[in-house]
Amino acid sequence: MSLRRYFGLLGFLFVAVPVLAWQPASAASRVALVIGNSEYRNVPQLANPDNDAAAFARIMKQAGFDVVEARHDLTGADMRRALRDFGDKARNADMAVIYYAGHGIEVEGTNYLIPVDAALQRDTDVYDEAVSLDRVLVAVESAKQLRLVILDACRDNPFSKTMKKVGMRSVGRGLAKVEPTSPNTLIAYAAKAGSTAADGDSKNSPFTDALVRHIATPGLDVRKAFGFVRDDVLKLTNNRQEPYVYGSLGGEDVPLVPLKAAPAAPVADARADVRRDYELSLQLGTRAAWDTFLKSYPTGFYADLAKGQLDKIAAEDARLAATAKARETAEEKTRLAAEGAKQGEMAKAAAAAKGAEDARIAAEQAKRIKQAKVDAAEQAREAAERAAGAPDSKATADLAMQARSPSRADAPSSASVPTSPRTPAQQQTASLSPAEPVAQPALSAIAINKSVQIELRRVGCFNGSADGEWGKASRLALENFNRHADAKLDVKVASLDALGIIKGKTARVCPLICRHGYTADGDACAKITCGEGKVLNDDNECVARKERKAPSASRERDDRRPRRAGRGRLDDELAAPTAAAPSLRSRASARPEQGGIVCDDRTCRQIKRGCRIEFRTTAQGGGILGGGSNVEICN
Repeated sequence: MSLRRYFGLLGFLFVAVPVLAWQPASAASRVALVIGNSEYRNVPQLANPDNDAAAFARIMKQAGFDVVEARHDLTGADMRRALRDFGDKARNADMAVIYYAGHGIEVEGTNYLIPVDAALQRDTDVYDEAVSLDRVLVAVESAKQLRLVILDACRDNPFSKTMKKVGMRSVGRGLAKVEPTSPNTLIAYAAKAGSTAADGDSKNSPFTDALVRHIATPGLDVRKAFGFVRDDVLKLTNNRQEPYVYGSLGGEDVPLVPLKAAPAAPVADARADVRRDYELSLQLGTRAAWDTFLKSYPTGFYADLAKGQLDKIAAEDARLAATAKARETAEEKTRLAAEGAKQGEMAKAAAAAKGAEDARIAAEQAKRIKQAKVDAAEQAREAAERAAGAPDSKATADLAMQARSPSRADAPSSASVPTSPRTPAQQQTASLSPAEPVAQPALSAIAINKSVQIELRRVGCFNGSADGEWGKASRLALENFNRHADAKLDVKVASLDALGIIKGKTARVCPLICRHGYTADGDACAKITCGEGKVLNDDNECVARKERKAPSASRERDDRRPRRAGRGRLDDELAAPTAAAPSLRSRASARPEQGGIVCDDRTCRQIKRGCRIEFRTTAQGGGILGGGSNVEICN
């Protein structure tokens, strides 16, 4: 390093270090010194000054002052040192406030604050033992915007009885009137010059009690705050004590606590309503919900997403239809083979089965393609909303659901609500709110019931029709879901919570249970067909047919007993497992069974002595699956 650069760096340090050292002293903008003198040594102690000073210091801290120096029971030397140190803190501050509670005295027109160690045996001792008000004003004179001195010291002079007069000096009652010479300076007295202030009967003096209520009101000009203090003190003292303020300020308001600026109003998101309604429709996930959404928002970004969701639903419907057709053609082919159909019929059935299977595969592929497109579009939407600072989609949808009370069962259907044409601007800002009847169907209880029924049927827990009526069969289906999915959903009503949990199951939940004569084949029950010379036994097995013997008396009695559901020609009377069970006539026996087995959806057991078996439909109390079952009846 060259000598020139060395001396240059050294000179910079000599300049920078003092500047940096000075920064903390000028950083504060509002400072306060609070003094409370109660424990006087040579005169009776005062009850309130300590409490008054603590209350004022607390309100200054709550007001956010940068420095609040609280001191109690100061001697003369301590008071002068506190004023000197505070003068350093107040240098270049915006506001400087000094509050004093204790004894004060006026001698020859000059006001003095009395420390706790003052004796004042003669009137001239005030010059040595007390602190003049002029010294207090010097401590705040560096403040730029407001210099405020508050004196709760206008009490009777306790030294007057023992103080000796030297010369012709006058000692006044209370404090003398004062006119500040520095600008932007206010001096507040607890009582007007020449009068005294009361300590009051409470914890704080009437003056300080009113002061802490008004002085730190945000945005309130300090002069108006002292006006409110004056009104309160006059009222509390029955007009015996009137606070007074000396000095003046400029024309602008000078609040001790500035009023916080109101936060800027958020910029309204033009697409907030349509985004929220899209989330509602996405949560329902039904064709009716998307149709309703598109009626309100026929064009735009979210309309394109909604159309993609409808395409996905249509692809799923096509897949289900193709799967059902493939299953029917396969069953028909099996039946013809079992019955020994002709070669031509078999070839025709095989061709139909192959065509149906090809259609099913194509539908599966189409459904996967639509699903992939919808997933990609949803990812792009969420990324765009995150980039735009949109709120969390799920939280927005949940809040909107709660605000709109979707549990009303009397909501009108979409078919019965007329819709009026919308302008492009209305299409962008309209909302599916309760005030718009067009949005109600997507949120009605019927739509929720139907959606839950569809999802329960998808996971194999419901085989009824999705009619939107939440009856006994629907409640039993949801109860069955709870049992196999280890859930605890309320089965009394269908809810959006239940819908979300059921939709989260991607595979079958409830096991497939087929009635007698049928066997599980994937997600469907296929009818068991026995070959020639064989019959189906109670265990769903094909066994050799036994030769029929001549009926005996006991056989005739057995014929009158009810046969197990699904045997003989009863198989042809029962509908497929997924269809609603038809109403069947009762096949109960008038005579009690002397033995036999009865089965429910879970297990089989021996019937009790004296009881009988009757077949009951689901509506009559029989089993859920298959539309009914045998039940045990005991008199």
